[in-house]
Amino acid sequence: MGTRRIDVVEEKLASCRSNLEDLDFKLRKLELTEEGRKSLEKEKNSLSSKMSHYERELKSLRHENRKNMMVSVSLFVLIALVYYCLAM
Repeated sequence: MGTRRIDVVEEKLASCRSNLEDLDFKLRKLELTEEGRKSLEKEKNSLSSKMSHYERELKSLRHENRKNMMVSVSLFVLIALVYYCLAM
């Protein structure tokens, strides 16, 4: 389940990056009115904020995923050790 959440957040982050690249291109290449430029800048700031949020969420999910993996490995080693001791 954690991997699926990571995939979803990575997709959202990739979409934001793509949209941000499009906005940057429009801001650099298109002749815009002052109002149009302000609107694109506002949208760019919003996307940047979303990206920051998604990056923090992704970092948190990956940390949680690593922590869960370590717990799983520890339990496996403990069970293997108990099995080995009982089998002797």
